[in-house]
Amino acid sequence: MHARLRDRTLEELYQRAVVARAEFPALAPPYPKLPESLVTSGFERGTALNVDLFFEFLRTGVPPSPEDTAEVVQIALSRIRDGETLEEVLNRYSLGAELIWSRVRETAHGPERELLDDAAISLLRYITLLTTRIATACVQRAHDPRWELLERRRAIADALLTGRDPVEWAGEPAVAVPDAFLLAAFRLGSARGGDTSELRHRIEAIPGVFLRLDSGGWTALLPLHSGDDGTATLAALAARLPGPGRLALGQTAQTEQPRSAAPAPFWVGVATAVSRAAIPEVFAEARTLAELGRCLGRPQPVCRRADLMFEYTVAAGGSARPGLAAVLEPLDSQTVLTETLDVFVDTGFNQLATARLLNVHRNTVTYRLARVHELTGLDPHRPTDAMTLSAARIARRLETACFAP
Repeated sequence: MHARLRDRTLEELYQRAVVARAEFPALAPPYPKLPESLVTSGFERGTALNVDLFFEFLRTGVPPSPEDTAEVVQIALSRIRDGETLEEVLNRYSLGAELIWSRVRETAHGPERELLDDAAISLLRYITLLTTRIATACVQRAHDPRWELLERRRAIADALLTGRDPVEWAGEPAVAVPDAFLLAAFRLGSARGGDTSELRHRIEAIPGVFLRLDSGGWTALLPLHSGDDGTATLAALAARLPGPGRLALGQTAQTEQPRSAAPAPFWVGVATAVSRAAIPEVFAEARTLAELGRCLGRPQPVCRRADLMFEYTVAAGGSARPGLAAVLEPLDSQTVLTETLDVFVDTGFNQLATARLLNVHRNTVTYRLARVHELTGLDPHRPTDAMTLSAARIARRLETACFAP
């Protein structure tokens, strides 16, 4: 192929690859052990770098140097440091190459397809070179004492959270494991990778903390010192959270919030384990509280059982929850009635405040609540019925949000 034609064809293929790489994060499965919002920015950055490096390799015939691929290797090492396996990380590169290559080839014709066929060997060389450099860097890092200590702390966190006897730490002077902890289960909202990484690094920097990531966020075990019932440690944790988190400690579920208040970008369920044996049960409680915050779109990030006692009781209802949620099925097609009931409950069953927030006359609210009574058989003005409707509303939101404590 003539050099000028080849350069022009390569540029056209590169532009199509740029479009295809934008689709890759949505097509590729997320890492099974890591929260998606934590890895999104690195995933997108790594994909862009790889497309650029590969097409530069095609143009020049010169393989990328170790300096050229240093950032890509570092992104991969970050995922392994977070607890993902080397196999899963390396698989993303072959998967990405296959998906993007297939998308570009679908629309190729004539000289473009001919060039792509010739470039298949170059693609194989590039992927082999890159994955070899990642694997080599991983092996070298594995001999770093700091890396080994990180792995050990992660293993201890796994043992504590699952109730196993972590005999491995016996006689290990580098890792002190106390008897009591404050457990903080983080669940992430729509924050981008850079934001959630910054938050996680703040928590990791707390002295003595053990931290384990999972697909929804992470859980931190913060040591409790003598005489601390969890209050002081919770205050120290809140001080490391973004602004809204610090304010949340003085608020309760009954604190009136503006109806337009946005959900928090993350939620953290907190509970205290006074002994190692209590950690699995307390972990389940903290995780349920965090999921409550996420599913209910709670404006306050910090979720304590004392602030969410009613909601927690509904969430812990297990098999009874779907039946409770079904109470509101007669309102499925009645969006105005549903909104009125929501505001009525949110305002503490205050009819005047409901009318003001909905910008309607009080008599209109009276009529709508009467219709709720007709359709559901429950009168929002009767205390017992109002509590049932409130519980059903929570159960419905938990069920539709795929609540999984």
